[in-house]
Amino acid sequence: MIHAIGLVEFTSIARGIEASDAMAKTADVTILVAKHLCPGKYMVLVGGDVSSVQQSVAAGADLAPEGVLDQFVIPNVHPSILPSIGGGNEVAAVKAIGIIETFSVAAAIEAADAAVKAADVLPMRLHIAFGIGGKSYGVVTGEVAAVKAAVAAGSAIASAKGMLVCNIVIPRPHKQVIETLL
Repeated sequence: MIHAIGLVEFTSIARGIEASDAMAKTADVTILVAKHLCPGKYMVLVGGDVSSVQQSVAAGADLAPEGVLDQFVIPNVHPSILPSIGGGNEVAAVKAIGIIETFSVAAAIEAADAAVKAADVLPMRLHIAFGIGGKSYGVVTGEVAAVKAAVAAGSAIASAKGMLVCNIVIPRPHKQVIETLL
């Protein structure tokens, strides 16, 4: 079972590939995603126990500090986060949606984790930098008040890193909008 996740986002594809090797060799982690991103970035997402993820992320970031765009370690990651990265969680009813848009993958994932821990919301989708100029965004759903609290908590994380682009809460979104997000 994965208790922690860590990510290093690089401005260089070659440095990212090199770092993924160092990250895997440094500690007992599983590479969950190692992929190039728009526009010419590379991300390495690892999972495992907290200390192994911390060691792995430190090794990747230390290898090429000039090429690190963003990074994180999230101990006790919320169980809904990884499925939202892979395509989304099953959503029964949508009363409101909240969107947090960021300049980095790392900030979007951190913001989504903070959002779901802050209020009773479910992440519908976490779109990470594929085909959108390196930006990322997360969409959460729940009751209007919960979505507002979640978006505020997640946005505060991204804003503190200087990575927040925009945040929006939409009460009672139109059915067609919901369909586009699922």
